[in-house]
Amino acid sequence: MPRLLPRRTTRRSPRRRTTLVALVASAVVLTVTACGSQLDPDDVASSRGSTSGAALTAPGALGSTSGDPALAPDGAPPAEVDTGTLASGTDGAAAAPSTSGGSGGSGTPPAGAEDQQSDTGGGSGAEDPAAEESATGDGPAGSCDGFRNGPGITDSTITLANAVDISGPVPGLFESARQATQAFVSFYNSTEKLCGRSLELLPLDSRADAGADQQAYATACDKAFAAVGSVSSFDAGGAATAQQCGLPDIRSFIVTPERQQCSTCVAAFAITTDQLPDAIPRYWLQKERDASQHVGIFYVNVAAAKVNAEAAAASYEKAGMNVDVLQPIDTAEFNYATYAQQMKDNDIDFVQYYGPYQFAIKLQQAMKQQSFVPEVYFQDATIYDANYLKQAGDVAKGAYVYSTTELFDDTRIREMALYRSWLERVAPGAVPNYYGLYAWSAARLFVQEATALGGKLTRESLVARMRQVKGWTSNGLHAPMSVGSGATSPCVKIIQYDGSSWRSVSGSRFTCGGIIDVG
Repeated sequence: MPRLLPRRTTRRSPRRRTTLVALVASAVVLTVTACGSQLDPDDVASSRGSTSGAALTAPGALGSTSGDPALAPDGAPPAEVDTGTLASGTDGAAAAPSTSGGSGGSGTPPAGAEDQQSDTGGGSGAEDPAAEESATGDGPAGSCDGFRNGPGITDSTITLANAVDISGPVPGLFESARQATQAFVSFYNSTEKLCGRSLELLPLDSRADAGADQQAYATACDKAFAAVGSVSSFDAGGAATAQQCGLPDIRSFIVTPERQQCSTCVAAFAITTDQLPDAIPRYWLQKERDASQHVGIFYVNVAAAKVNAEAAAASYEKAGMNVDVLQPIDTAEFNYATYAQQMKDNDIDFVQYYGPYQFAIKLQQAMKQQSFVPEVYFQDATIYDANYLKQAGDVAKGAYVYSTTELFDDTRIREMALYRSWLERVAPGAVPNYYGLYAWSAARLFVQEATALGGKLTRESLVARMRQVKGWTSNGLHAPMSVGSGATSPCVKIIQYDGSSWRSVSGSRFTCGGIIDVG
């Protein structure tokens, strides 16, 4: 039976059934900044605290933190952050964010890159991206004096494990994270060595299973120095194993609270599961206020999606939206028509789904077959993927995604050109996606911090250094991330697929606000 939540009595205006609006809501929390500011989630959390829903319900109450000294990093001037300008095309152009605290570079694209960032070919990029960016970052390298071999380190190699869901209910689910990690390792080995040692990747399959994830990390503890770029839908399985052996685990994503609590585990995409940015509900309360009062949230019935769907429902309610249905869908389910009918029966105007794009397509196709067209269809950033567009066809048109990354085709950003260039070299025909981009970011972060440690590199020293990283952007690929604390970012960019390309509809800048803490 569906879980029906208490429903508010709301006077509703006539429903507009002209287009399918798909809003894509990610399990992860967004962190980006505008105008070159250095907005760190740790600073926002300490200065703003959690956000109550009362002030968020008025469409005009979007507020601005522009010039708030509390939002700037130590020693930086007050940042100008666009927190209220959420309408498309109203905020002008913004430079790519500068970075601090382990940034790996300025991340500033060449002149003119700010004007319009669409996923239809943002420029040719550098002819040789590797010539533009160092594999080790801009920071100083530590002396190699005293460097010692240890777990995963020999005289010639440093072994890095990469555990991702390759087999399982959705074959190749996170293969992009494997490909991107290998791409960075290959890029690094083409020009560099870490105190005389090349990097070697140990591929492991977590099989979308907690037990398999645990087994993978038992192997990593024994054979690797660290794990890099990993992501699994059941990542709770290996959390205790990684912590017990002291394994530095620099992940692409962390998706469960158990992994968040692992003291040796961090992620390039930082998130605290029960903290969500208020920029998302504020956007919809302004853009589709009537629809936001009749929300149905559906999710693939796995641990990570369940946690995220429940947190989203609680945060929406707190912000002034109304969630009528919260419904899991088993991975073995084949009759999605039942759920489309459930949407119609409950008079849902706003549909949100958490799960892989392969399952999202099934739900969207069922909605089309049932002639059900909500005002809003909301999906996480897993559908920001060329493979989704190929398989979804016309049901993809109108889809919205909230994202913490720059557009994949904006190769005017040198790091984006570099990522895509090496991805093509190691996996010809592979397409960039969310998981891959953050896996590349995680691998770059490992190299930067390990290089800085030099002869002092140990598992313990690397973990300690990772816990100090904040404002990480991987040379402007994504929003500044509080890697060390794992704090959720208060910033977001919303993009839409218009039938031919992905474009930002919330303006060219990332939009920042407060954090909703749902406990």
